[in-house]
Amino acid sequence: MDGQNDVVMYQELTAQNGKKIGIATLNSEKSLNALSLPMVESLLPKLASWQADSSISMVLLQGSGEKAFCAGGDIRDLYKAMLDKPGEYAPYVEEFFTKEYTLDYLIHTFGKPVLVWGNGIVMGGGLGLMAGASHRVVTVSSRIAMPEMAIGLYPDVGASWFLNRMPAGCGLFLGLTGASINAADAKFISLADNFLLHERKDALVEKLLQIKWGDTVALNHQKLSDALRSEEDQCRTQMPLSQIRPHQTEIEMLAKHSSLADVIAAINAMPGDDKWLVKAKASLDYGSPITAHIVFELLKLGQSKILADSFRLELGLSVQCGKLGEFTEGVRALLMDKDLTPNWQYKTVSDVPQSIIDELFTSPWAANEHPLRELGQLDN
Repeated sequence: MDGQNDVVMYQELTAQNGKKIGIATLNSEKSLNALSLPMVESLLPKLASWQADSSISMVLLQGSGEKAFCAGGDIRDLYKAMLDKPGEYAPYVEEFFTKEYTLDYLIHTFGKPVLVWGNGIVMGGGLGLMAGASHRVVTVSSRIAMPEMAIGLYPDVGASWFLNRMPAGCGLFLGLTGASINAADAKFISLADNFLLHERKDALVEKLLQIKWGDTVALNHQKLSDALRSEEDQCRTQMPLSQIRPHQTEIEMLAKHSSLADVIAAINAMPGDDKWLVKAKASLDYGSPITAHIVFELLKLGQSKILADSFRLELGLSVQCGKLGEFTEGVRALLMDKDLTPNWQYKTVSDVPQSIIDELFTSPWAANEHPLRELGQLDN
């Protein structure tokens, strides 16, 4: 494997008939493979080259170590950048999110099969990498979440697209609570395709090298799907029980409420004392009231936006959040000082002025100057 000290390691394995599998490994085990700007800047050109290389039939994206695929974005540098320019636009914030969303979009639109091995923790920026893959694998230890409420950001990395495509109420519930979900939940809400055992990964790769990959992309997708389904059939009984399904009726009802205050009241009134629900309610209570409004607005947009427009909207939102100060305070309380007492700008969702939300959803750029203006122009 190339570059054991590199932020991302790359490998090309040759299958029986000479076709290749490209493997990219996020290589920051100590940070649970948190997605840094250098990682993004490494992955973008490499994936683009594999996309154009006719000898590469599929790509496998994985994390180093046993604990995580990717535990989110590496936001310490973002924090420093925002501290340096309080109340202003920080160029680094724009650069980080522009490149991250460009990478996420590339995975969504890659064409060739992309298999993401979602073992262990998959959160925030890690879910951005996984959500767009054509073949998403979860394991016994998979813990997936969009916990941005706790840091005063919001579920981004394409979540305005994929939260809106979940079963009724699920996107709203998960976005507002940051609740962690397991493999069964991920399959239920269409964030994962197959449940496999982590210890079988090497055996799966060996199977993939026996496949007669061809030049027809659709057939290569089918060959990978068949291999994963065959492997899944052997381990179905070991999949954990869904945490969402016992609360599915109440979660569905959330979509019927017309105000954010009503949604929050409904979540807090959900019956049950299981640890998962209790923790979800506590996270909702801890989170930023401004973020709650952002989540509610994103879910009101429904499925009206095309994928590229979702990323354009999110980039504007993220840059505006960097300027507002709520994001900075959330990171300080949770990750830097770790005092867990964020001084949010507003105490409740009822206190947040509509003007703040309107400003956050106002793009900082004219359409022809948007950093992601070319995204999707060829495939719309």
